[in-house]
Amino acid sequence: MSRAGKYPVKLKDGTSAAIVDDVLVVKGPKGEIKLPLDTKHAGLVHVAIEDEHVVVTPKDAEDKVSRAMWGTMTRNVRCAVEGVSDGFSKDMYMKGVGYKASVSGNKLVLVAGYSHDVIMEIPAGLTVVMGETPTEFSIKGIDKCLVGQFADKIHKVRKADPYKGKGIFYKGEAIRRKEGKKK
Repeated sequence: MSRAGKYPVKLKDGTSAAIVDDVLVVKGPKGEIKLPLDTKHAGLVHVAIEDEHVVVTPKDAEDKVSRAMWGTMTRNVRCAVEGVSDGFSKDMYMKGVGYKASVSGNKLVLVAGYSHDVIMEIPAGLTVVMGETPTEFSIKGIDKCLVGQFADKIHKVRKADPYKGKGIFYKGEAIRRKEGKKK
């Protein structure tokens, strides 16, 4: 039994949901997210809108895959409602000599210790906000998956070095430092 799927998703103030042509459309003050309901796995659950709740139920309670998709679809709906009302963000920082980031237009420019600057195009629907220092920035958007994917792409530009402690980090990420060579 899905613990995530048992509870219906309550629509927050200012958000609305509608099912149009096998697509769940969630609208809110920050934007609109569309969740397709006719894909292979999403077709294993039934989505209905009752009062101010979105209710997800499995079509076949005995089928293991249907029960798994019950919890997954409920979480996707919950993330869509939270995204259009509050939004998501990932805070990141860079550590190292000469490391810095800047935003020019819709491009993120990273100086991360390479012989060249790493220029990344910011996906549509996301914004990058610079922090107090040129090494701190935040990725914001309404789609949790898109925010996480772009943050991971940035994180992979220069992974954290356990010996020197430099690289691109998520805020709150702890890195276990390693001891160097001994003579």
